[in-house]
Amino acid sequence: MTPEDFAALLTPEGRALLDSLRDYDPGQELAVATRLRREHPAPLVSAALGQARLRQRAVAKFGAEDAFRMYFTPGGGEMATRASVASYRAGRLAALGVRSVADLCCGIGGDALALARLGIRVLAVDLDPLTVAVARANAEALGLADLIEVREADVTQVDVSSYEAVFIDPARRGGRGRIFDPESYSPPLSWAVETARGAKHAAIKIAPGIPHEAVPAEAEAEWISDHGDVKEAVLWFGTAPGTVRATLLPGPRELLTADPLPDPQAGPVGRYLYEPDGAVIRAHLVAEVAARLDGRLIDPTIAYVTADELRPTPYATAYEITDVLPFGLKKLKALLRERGVGILTVKKRGSAIEPEELRKKVKPQGPNAATVFLTRVGGAPSMLIGSPADRPADRPAARPAG
Repeated sequence: MTPEDFAALLTPEGRALLDSLRDYDPGQELAVATRLRREHPAPLVSAALGQARLRQRAVAKFGAEDAFRMYFTPGGGEMATRASVASYRAGRLAALGVRSVADLCCGIGGDALALARLGIRVLAVDLDPLTVAVARANAEALGLADLIEVREADVTQVDVSSYEAVFIDPARRGGRGRIFDPESYSPPLSWAVETARGAKHAAIKIAPGIPHEAVPAEAEAEWISDHGDVKEAVLWFGTAPGTVRATLLPGPRELLTADPLPDPQAGPVGRYLYEPDGAVIRAHLVAEVAARLDGRLIDPTIAYVTADELRPTPYATAYEITDVLPFGLKKLKALLRERGVGILTVKKRGSAIEPEELRKKVKPQGPNAATVFLTRVGGAPSMLIGSPADRPADRPAARPAG
């Protein structure tokens, strides 16, 4: 889609055409396109169909009410911050008293919209002309244009000194996919950090896999998950230097420390297995969760916590374990057949076996459900069998099996 194609979508004809495609079935696109081209220019129809598909995909990230009013680019929709995460981050900035933010590398404007909805004035900057046009259209579509100035510029050349905070979202994708080296971000992380150091408050959105040793000493490092899926990491400046935080949405539920605990001891598998939230694992706060559970690791290298009692925690999902087996497909297949397990959830950590590969080999059948963990216990490849511990069950503790 060119800027000219996008501009056509903003005309009365383009808006009406796009609105008519809200519920269209992409599987019928050829027939729909043929019908629409009898009444509208072919380039406009193509642009509208493409935008309709992007809006449908964006519902999961932005919600239907906003997604069907917003505009997207193919890459911009994928890279944009999920609305729940953007709203949380905007809330943190608002709580700091921030009333103006320079949003650098703004993309389609997801973060700028969340900030403006809290009454914060935003300068949204991006270099790509089409992306800038989309961000501007989104501010207008959601009635926030009075608070959002969208500017086409190189972010490294923008004066942000008059803004109370800076938010930077460097591009982490290139022509070959994800970029893992922070210095290969666009702009590089080093530039973002230097810019953040010059602001009263700043936040830099980064990939959640960033090494902890790459976090500047004066920054707070936060890992954020939404409904259990790790979405991003953020480096905060002007908040709590040296603090490590895991934030779980919805909530938020926050686990933070400035002095992380040492790794807990490893020991035998107890009655309950706890799978820490991904943000907790990325933040290296598994020890803090284990301490709250009076638990231990099942292996020094595996982020599963085990305990003999069930204790509620928002930071991990609990499973009641009935069997601890050395790894063996024949043994697992026989056990599942004996118990009539046809609904099998497979989780892995420290195992080379892929869940789908295991399902094909054991061929679960029956009315019952179970969860199998492919992992290591005390260094040995193992299988743990159990089920979610929504409530205590009157069953014996996990039993090792030879």
